[in-house]
Amino acid sequence: MARRRKGSPVHGWVVVDKPKGATSTQVVGLVRRIFEAQKAGHAGTLDPMATGVLAVALGEATKTVPFVMDAQKTYRFTACWGEARDTDDAEGRVTATSDRRPSRAQIEAMAIRFTGEIIQVPPAYSAIKVDGERAYDLARDGEAPALEPRTVFVKSVRLVGEPGPDRAEFEMVCGKGTYVRAWVRDLALALGTVGHVGALRRTAVGGFTENQAVPLETLKGFMHSPAAFEHLRPISTALDGIPALAVSGPDAVRLRQGNPVLMRANLFSRIADAIGEDADPKGLTVYCSTSDGEPVALAALESGELRPFRVFNFG
Repeated sequence: MARRRKGSPVHGWVVVDKPKGATSTQVVGLVRRIFEAQKAGHAGTLDPMATGVLAVALGEATKTVPFVMDAQKTYRFTACWGEARDTDDAEGRVTATSDRRPSRAQIEAMAIRFTGEIIQVPPAYSAIKVDGERAYDLARDGEAPALEPRTVFVKSVRLVGEPGPDRAEFEMVCGKGTYVRAWVRDLALALGTVGHVGALRRTAVGGFTENQAVPLETLKGFMHSPAAFEHLRPISTALDGIPALAVSGPDAVRLRQGNPVLMRANLFSRIADAIGEDADPKGLTVYCSTSDGEPVALAALESGELRPFRVFNFG
């Protein structure tokens, strides 16, 4: 007999404004307890020193986590010139110093070279696994983890202020896997100095923004309270930009069972309305729901069929 999961079948997204000092894992655990949910996860780690948007998925919403992880993110952060740190942020040990301070014109000119597709070596203190172990665990043990360079995408960077010669404030829009700490480290070296991140805040991830985020302290006040559910967002909010399709009862049953559904003319016309007549629907990911808006499945359009690859079960 299968062991019954602890907690309640709670499904949806909670957009948390993570405070400084808390780990992402701690926030997820707390949100899970507040909602007494059976299952929880997050869509992209924030370092303990970072604040801002941490999207927490509960229940069946965890099946949509990859779509948020792959979405673009927006950060505001402070670069501190003149000190390199082993963690590439303010919490680390100073490893090098420099008297050189770049001018605003130099910063803006060099930052352009660090947009688009760029090559980064992730920070030694990161969650990347090396031979089955986290890089930050190896670094704390005094080992120097060998991390491979990777290609990341920085859509835009804007210098928004200079509180003084030692600091510069930026806003960045970037893709999955981009490390702000590595970006500041590399920009500083290219400017002939050294640097680290002094403060970091994530203001958006995918369709979730800081204006929607509820402070963690506020959520704590709703422990096991129905009031917490005012902050629970539907599963579909993570699927911004994915065409939605309402399916009939029999089609919903087939999809939930993992079976494909033939794309009849009426379904094709509804998808065409969603994506445009001239768009190629082949391989398209579609979010399927009932006419009442209950999530059914994520499906790919292949060979004239809707083929489910993520099925939502609420039983």
